[in-house]
Amino acid sequence: MSTPNENNLDPALFSATVTSLTHSFGDSTRRKVYFYLRDNPGATAGELALHCEVHANVIRHHLERLTEGGYVTFDNVPKTTVGRPAKGYRTLDESVMMEGSVRRDALLVALLEMALERLGPDASEAMAHDVGIEYGRTLVEAVGSSDSTRSVKTAMVSIAGLLTAHGFNARAEGDDAASSVVSDNCPFGSAAQHHPVLCAVDRGLIAGMLEGLGAERTNVTLTSKALGDDTCRVTA
Repeated sequence: MSTPNENNLDPALFSATVTSLTHSFGDSTRRKVYFYLRDNPGATAGELALHCEVHANVIRHHLERLTEGGYVTFDNVPKTTVGRPAKGYRTLDESVMMEGSVRRDALLVALLEMALERLGPDASEAMAHDVGIEYGRTLVEAVGSSDSTRSVKTAMVSIAGLLTAHGFNARAEGDDAASSVVSDNCPFGSAAQHHPVLCAVDRGLIAGMLEGLGAERTNVTLTSKALGDDTCRVTA
């Protein structure tokens, strides 16, 4: 699936395009669902569960996310037996996606930027950090944790994997003395360049995930390209 050419979009809309795609396709199973539907329009959740080798409830979760994003829709399929009709899912063409979800996300980015301007830098940074903390805890809770305590190095490797699965393109670097997660894909795009306080989300995100994984240290420091640094790096 292609994305719109950056040169044909204003920065906010291009950023929203990338954010929308990352949000909807950061999960490998979700990508598998989308590609199967593209080749097999009308497939049901049961058929997708067999194809992806996961439980039907997992498939329904991914279908809901893709539907909410404007990438997939469904039609009711008549049944020959008693009961509710099944849903046959199919992908929407890219022009529909641009008119729907991406324009909606562009509006949300504009709303976010105005909110940050009105809050001021201190309150905005505190809010961004708190959002990151809560979201980091939620990510860890979603996958579960078998270890009660982990070294920071081990935790950072797990965190990099989780973030990459969510579209951050992250990698772990360092050792037990100082371990980092480096991200090559900012989910905020150009919005972070205009409002570097958003980088506090990354700082809170890693801290929240370290806490959720039971790491021995949870205090972190941050460098960010939006702040003039060479890399976007969170170190514990």
